Amino acid sequence: MKHPFFLCGTIGLCMEVVWTGLHSILQRDFRCMGQSSILMFPIYGMASVIGPISHRLSRVPRAVRGLIYTAGIFTTEFFTGSILRILQICPWDYSGMPFNFQGLIRLDYAPLWFAAGLFFEKLLSEK
Repeated sequence: MKHPFFLCGTIGLCMEVVWTGLHSILQRDFRCMGQSSILMFPIYGMASVIGPISHRLSRVPRAVRGLIYTAGIFTTEFFTGSILRILQICPWDYSGMPFNFQGLIRLDYAPLWFAAGLFFEKLLSEK
């Protein structure tokens, strides 16, 4: 794969738009308008590191790999969000949501990040 950073960035943005569009149904907005921020592109692009990491973890059980990816995604989300918050351009704020940590990560998203990590692993695996 020639450009995994761009692939992960693009897919991540698309996944977020679909997620926020589906989430709008809970707000009784049946237009299902999804949204994201272009600032998310490089953050999602960083998922491209899963490819090389997955090769090193190939003998580790899938469930453990998923937990490792989840921890990495939470760490990335927290630190990039912290930097963007300092710059006053953070596009997300989970402060009013349940299970949030400092308004930057939502622990109830762990199953989604677990699945996303394994999805990107499969996407980035060389055949």
